[in-house]
Amino acid sequence: MGRFQELAFTPLVKQHQQEHGSRRQYERMTEHSPSGNTLARDEQAFIALRDSFYMASVSETGWPYVQHRGGPKGFVRVIEPGLLGFADLRGNKQYISLGNFDHDARVALFFMDYPNQTRLKVLGRVEVHEHDSETPALIESFRPTDKSSVIERVILVHVEAFDWNCPQHITPRYTAEEIQQVIAPLSQRLAKLDAENAKLREELHARSKIERT
Repeated sequence: MGRFQELAFTPLVKQHQQEHGSRRQYERMTEHSPSGNTLARDEQAFIALRDSFYMASVSETGWPYVQHRGGPKGFVRVIEPGLLGFADLRGNKQYISLGNFDHDARVALFFMDYPNQTRLKVLGRVEVHEHDSETPALIESFRPTDKSSVIERVILVHVEAFDWNCPQHITPRYTAEEIQQVIAPLSQRLAKLDAENAKLREELHARSKIERT
């Protein structure tokens, strides 16, 4: 059985799957699902290209809390096939996720690729480095090129399980960078046409001037 299904498909979940007719389908799928916590090449490459993710933790009151994290592509690093890490930058100073981790180290990460309608779910356990002897070296290794960003700590995530989600109902969305890449050939073509039109106008103007003389 896949490790993700082992953790996520509780008896009550299976009961609903049985009720709604999807249990047999997921039984077949689990035969080919990742059985361990080791991220393969596809998962590592996918994470390396992400510029954001969603992170869910569990509070002392039992309520889930979801937070969005963003940065340049590659800000979440695959340190080892079963270990992720990212710099925790100074923000609004609510520290809700941080407090939740003190209560329960379990975390769920959701990585989205909107243009290609793909998503990767990761379950793990958090290891926070802020005041220990390893913190300075970790902070230095995760320091972004933007020196104005203040790293308060480094958060490591020990992967427990992961799973790819189906693309159904993912609305394609594009960043400004992605839009620029798509329209770059069109922009170049328009610039070429503008240059050609400017040249033709000059030639027509010169010909008209000659004809008047």
